[in-house]
Amino acid sequence: MASAASLEPTGSETGFKTGVEVSALSNPLLRPVGSTPVGKVYLVGAGPGDPGLLTVKAKTLVECADVVIFDALVSEPILAMVNPRAERIHAGKRRGRHSLSQADITQLLLHKAHEHAVVVRLKGGDPFVFGRGGEEMGDLMAAGIPVEVVPGITAGIAAPAYAGIPITHRGYSSSVTFVTGHESAGKYRPEVNWQAIAHASETIVVYMGVHNLPNITQSLIEAGLPLDTPVALIRWGTRPEQDELIGTLENIVEKVRVSGFQSPAITVVGKVVDLRANLAAASPVYGEHWESTQPAMS
Repeated sequence: MASAASLEPTGSETGFKTGVEVSALSNPLLRPVGSTPVGKVYLVGAGPGDPGLLTVKAKTLVECADVVIFDALVSEPILAMVNPRAERIHAGKRRGRHSLSQADITQLLLHKAHEHAVVVRLKGGDPFVFGRGGEEMGDLMAAGIPVEVVPGITAGIAAPAYAGIPITHRGYSSSVTFVTGHESAGKYRPEVNWQAIAHASETIVVYMGVHNLPNITQSLIEAGLPLDTPVALIRWGTRPEQDELIGTLENIVEKVRVSGFQSPAITVVGKVVDLRANLAAASPVYGEHWESTQPAMS
């Protein structure tokens, strides 16, 4: 990234539409002197929802962005941090409910990079963990658009932690596998190899798996995992409305049916789930923790 000494302000004099007035000497996010009038796209991980888990770099970017293109899972307190003069565009992207197709989002990013200096693509969790961030980065690079990824805390780590479940723990689990429960129809290998997953590690963390939970649990049982293997579903992890459903491979599907438990949720499979009974009491108090980390509102 260019040093502060080599930067100049963006604004009407550069041909950019900008929603933030900043000093070139104090803000490292401005474009270098002599660059072509093309902005930079930042693929920013918004984390799992608790605004206190947003990284310092991510917060800086959303506060000075000219445009923010955000997904459905970005929480309201984080959106409240966005530069009030920035253009906001909701890109949607929840199962079965896409406001924009992936191709449309890419075209939108390309278009906005020619309009604005600081373009933030704000994604829940981490852009490179089941977030299609690599695809967007590749498309932008191919089009000659400057792009940078800003990692975020992924829900597969944060949600279990807030539920009192360490995904690794001495004597319980020394390895963990992250896997998607919702695959693209066009994937070159259309099916997860659950036989391999079942024996690859002692903890399995499944993203977007509630809809396919019957198939996932049955596949793991057929792969040889015991029926009494503990399972935890964690919905809206790190948020005030976080809740959990605990069961086993044998009964978790029925518990979901009876309770009406719905996505978005992280699924944790493995003996580490049993640690929740002792550790959950020390997890963040959701409502108080959330309130204490909300940005001050004028």
